[in-house]
Amino acid sequence: MNKSDDETENKPFWQCKSQEEMSAKEWELLCDGCAKCCLLKLENDFTHDIYYTKVVCRYLDQDSCSCSEYQDRHSLVPECVWLKPKMIAEFTWLPSTCAYRLLAENKPLPKWHPLISGDSNSVHEAGVSVQGRVLSEEFVHPDGLEEHIIQWVE
Repeated sequence: MNKSDDETENKPFWQCKSQEEMSAKEWELLCDGCAKCCLLKLENDFTHDIYYTKVVCRYLDQDSCSCSEYQDRHSLVPECVWLKPKMIAEFTWLPSTCAYRLLAENKPLPKWHPLISGDSNSVHEAGVSVQGRVLSEEFVHPDGLEEHIIQWVE
């Protein structure tokens, strides 16, 4: 084994593999559990700017910030985005704190990320998740989404 192989062995998977090389399990582990991707978004038809709202998908468990229908989410919500490694160039719409976007931009994971902290609650404790700050789409009329645009998603 040469020195570079030894250095790679001691690095976490996200530092020594491209997103395309990761296993499905490794890919899923990148998710920090913030649930910002579950926020409903509006797009300006002219500028293509994305605006986040404080309204979330009806299937988001707001306490855990996880999808209650994760395995069936794409059949239940066809517009739910399925993040795949081959889509890396399209990740610019994701929040700047998202691990998928950070890695696509060759940036490190933040200290509060569960893969760094070893604690799945660290994302909530750091105030980065949507926990306690959102409304379910069940309680918002679709024509009223503009009233719920937020600025706290980076």
